[in-house]
Amino acid sequence: MTDPTPVAEKPRLPRDVYVLGVVAFFVMLGFGVVVPVLPVYARSFDVGYTEVGAVVSAFALMRLVASPFVGRFIDWGGERLILGIGVGIVAVSSGLVGIAQDYPQLLLLRAAGGIGSALFSVSAMTLLLGATSSTLRARAIGFYQGGFLIGGMAGPALGGVLGTISLQAPFFFYAATLTVASLIALVLLRRSRGGVDAAAPVTPVPLRTVLADTRYRAACVANFASGWTSFGVRSALVPLFVVEVLRGTSVWTGIAFAIAAVVQGIALAPAARFVDTVGRRPAIIGSYSLAAVIVVAIPFAPNIIVLTVLLCLYGVAASFMGTAPAATVGDVAGPRSGRPVALFSMCADVGAIVGPLVAGFLADTVSYPVAFAVGAALYAATALYATRMQRARI
Repeated sequence: MTDPTPVAEKPRLPRDVYVLGVVAFFVMLGFGVVVPVLPVYARSFDVGYTEVGAVVSAFALMRLVASPFVGRFIDWGGERLILGIGVGIVAVSSGLVGIAQDYPQLLLLRAAGGIGSALFSVSAMTLLLGATSSTLRARAIGFYQGGFLIGGMAGPALGGVLGTISLQAPFFFYAATLTVASLIALVLLRRSRGGVDAAAPVTPVPLRTVLADTRYRAACVANFASGWTSFGVRSALVPLFVVEVLRGTSVWTGIAFAIAAVVQGIALAPAARFVDTVGRRPAIIGSYSLAAVIVVAIPFAPNIIVLTVLLCLYGVAASFMGTAPAATVGDVAGPRSGRPVALFSMCADVGAIVGPLVAGFLADTVSYPVAFAVGAALYAATALYATRMQRARI
């Protein structure tokens, strides 16, 4: 008898990817709990809507300010340590928000949370990209984003329940979930630097070389467009469109977004597999082109059913848009990619800060379709620029 031909084992994701997915779930669960309560809590300090908006913006602004320095911190302490410190900062600041005595304290504590968020998000993505090979990178990102997605779906509903107990309770819950996330990261993530074994150090790709690569520039353009349109158009204007144009209620918006989130979660695995096997370039071109068409169509939706279908299609496109650009950054920068990842993250932050302001201004002064069209134009420009990427499987 002859020995049977051995069957090749299916490649498996490294343990760190699963750990980061769990960490992402706890981080987003707590964040989602706070989202529906934070504006109301800020108003309890007897301030106006501008001050309420400042509390929300302070978190994103400090993320942006802190991101350029995260790469150097990673070089000094390694991803695992900086990730744990970042989550710890958000945990402590969130717990203190619950006992803030006045509005200035609330504002400063939320700003401090933004610094911790930058440390966490850049460290986690750097570790994730460095822990996987190019053939599994998008699937690793998809699993990680799945943790965020599930936590984000469960968080707001739980936050509404906790908010009925007290306005402070969600912040204490957020601090608790972040503490759990920090402990998981410090205990279970491997002790390494730059996503590689310390015994086999890898020389990081020079930032100048990364910036000169068309693939990296395309990924940054894509992240900026996603930050602008996802936050400035989808998250900021769709709820208003439902209430003011479709004459619906905020419940309609919540249901539509929840259904779209489920569809996106289902699409993540096949989308990530496509990105890993077919390529980053076709995934970016196809998904951003589809998203551009959908965003243009949204303000013309005649009812909530059509809008929900469009949002579900957008969720499918978003599953590609969330994995392909990030995987591209990993391909270009390789392990120990803290600074390229920080710049990549900053592109989304800039879009998320500027996008809502411009979209809101256009909706006020011109029309909803024009505000949506600007976001669609950014998506179309991303797809066009991605055609310059090298034709390759990855």
